[in-house]
Amino acid sequence: MNSLSIPSYNTTLRDVIVWAEELFKNSDLYFGHGTDNALDEAAYLVSYCAQKPVDFNDNDLMHVLTISQREKVAEVIEQRITNKVPAAYITGTAYFFGLAFEVNENVLIPRSPIAELIGEQFFPWFDYAGWLSTNKNGRLNILDMCTGSGCIGIACAVAFENANVDAVDISEQALKVAKSNVNKHHVAERVKVIQSDMFLGLPQKKYDIIVSNPPYVTRVEIDGLPAEYHKEPDMGLYAANNGLQFAIIILQQAFYYLADNGIVVIEVGNSAQALQTLFPKVPFTWLEFEMGGDGVFALDAAQIRQYHAQFMNVT
Repeated sequence: MNSLSIPSYNTTLRDVIVWAEELFKNSDLYFGHGTDNALDEAAYLVSYCAQKPVDFNDNDLMHVLTISQREKVAEVIEQRITNKVPAAYITGTAYFFGLAFEVNENVLIPRSPIAELIGEQFFPWFDYAGWLSTNKNGRLNILDMCTGSGCIGIACAVAFENANVDAVDISEQALKVAKSNVNKHHVAERVKVIQSDMFLGLPQKKYDIIVSNPPYVTRVEIDGLPAEYHKEPDMGLYAANNGLQFAIIILQQAFYYLADNGIVVIEVGNSAQALQTLFPKVPFTWLEFEMGGDGVFALDAAQIRQYHAQFMNVT
């Protein structure tokens, strides 16, 4: 039995959303896995229980919930408040690049600002128009390292219709989710899901774009995160070496895998200062985002070659 029950006078979708919003406001919850406030979180979960679209309209707000829908709402709201389960894990769906992705506790919930870069086809850091002018019938090769749910690699395949994407992760459980998402978005012919410990299992090939949102959170930072983050897989968050363990590997190996006019884009979050301190002479381009987010840098192939010795000097 659920300890929560919706007051009988709250009958419509609007009523129940307002009721849930107040509960969320008065609970010790963190919003950062798809929504950033109590109202949006309530609207997302209640509409899910009422089987209404996430972009429901004014008519939907007048929908009177059935008994089973009310029971489902009470169950879900209690799960969110009591167990601190992120909403996306409750619904099994998260949104990235305007696309719906299957998620579960084996993958991080997509939230990277890299989605904005993909929407701009990485311009101006990558000259896609110039690439097309010299590769009219070619295939753009993209590597999504540490793919998790596959959201970045799949979004790249959608943004670049002539791209072949290798989506790489070490986690077998995460790759099951990624494969499901690849099929969901009908890009299986162009997105190859590969299980590999970073570059160890990859064929020797050149990529025009290497993009990654790798683990980059230190143990001290993880210990201080809200409870919702502790529902996510630790291996998707934690990185040794001041959060730079995997970013360094990518920088080192990009020398061998990046095409002559390619770019590397990596998210390192709050480990950005540690990276700049580790490599003070490297001119990282720290990208800015209209929709929020930071800690993402870009380097081009010439820079990867120029500073390769410095990258290799770190273990």
